Amino acid sequence: MARFKISNAILGRPLMILALVTAGTAFAHHSVQAEFDVNKEITVTGTVAKLEWINPHSYITIERKDASGKTERWAFEMAAPGVLRKAGLSREDRGGLKPGDTVTITGLAAKDGSTTGFLHEIKFPDGRVFKIGAAANGN
Repeated sequence: MARFKISNAILGRPLMILALVTAGTAFAHHSVQAEFDVNKEITVTGTVAKLEWINPHSYITIERKDASGKTERWAFEMAAPGVLRKAGLSREDRGGLKPGDTVTITGLAAKDGSTTGFLHEIKFPDGRVFKIGAAANGN
């Protein structure tokens, strides 16, 4: 009986700590509708400045000139790397998307009016188009 109590204590505490540590990640995930306006689609053309292929969401930052000629940075949240790969989009080291590429991104605008969005489609000047998820109109 004493052996059971000791092994239970040895295994139980680390498992409880692991559960507490990972619970924050689960609660931190958000819905698209919480941050982005599903009724406001935007299209932005610019040059890729930065790419982050990370889970659970990848990110792309592009730069473009605004109406006054000032450089404006736009950041778009994307799907996870596996979803991007399934859609046909690949990393620079696999001959795909890289800093310096000119792209046109269509997605959802941020509710707070900032220069951020949620990417649905990315187009390259050579005609390649990658659709990631459904657009606001369901296409």
